[in-house]
Amino acid sequence: MVDTSGSLALASRGLYSTGVSTDLSVTYLNAGGKIGDLVKGEVICDKFGKTMAYTTVKFMNSKDQIVARGSHTKFVALAWKDEKNITDELKPEVNESQASEATRSSFSDRGHVVRE
Repeated sequence: MVDTSGSLALASRGLYSTGVSTDLSVTYLNAGGKIGDLVKGEVICDKFGKTMAYTTVKFMNSKDQIVARGSHTKFVALAWKDEKNITDELKPEVNESQASEATRSSFSDRGHVVRE
């Protein structure tokens, strides 16, 4: 889920191809629940550069406890060259460090991207 969510965060910024993973880590903090329980996640694109992109994600159970957190680093230099990119159309009005809670992408374990 960290890999997929990090890639979706980059795709939401307009990359058609989201590059190659160079580092990925997950830390498990609490039980996620039982089979069938909803696990919510929030992914943040920490830095979206010309060569590398960095994302972080946290997952919460139905009690809003953080059950896991992860980080994902991707090599994106070649991805920038894809003619199917729409990065100009999706360029944020503020940089990542200024993003508010309202503009951060979140998703569920069912893979639906939602804007809060």
